[in-house]
Amino acid sequence: MGKRLYIDQQECMACESCVELCPEAFRMSSEGEYAEVIDPYSKAECVEDAISTCPVECISWQEE
Repeated sequence: MGKRLYIDQQECMACESCVELCPEAFRMSSEGEYAEVIDPYSKAECVEDAISTCPVECISWQEE
């Protein structure tokens, strides 16, 4: 089993820190209301920085 990158969009406060730190893996929704995962299996080094920087801790790896 692998891990999949996940954002709890209910908790996301749209601060854009994950998008700024790791645009390879994240983007803002078309309405700008929350962040979205572009690549749920991203191997980009910046993913861990985005996870640890999230002020509401809504980004995580989930087991499939």
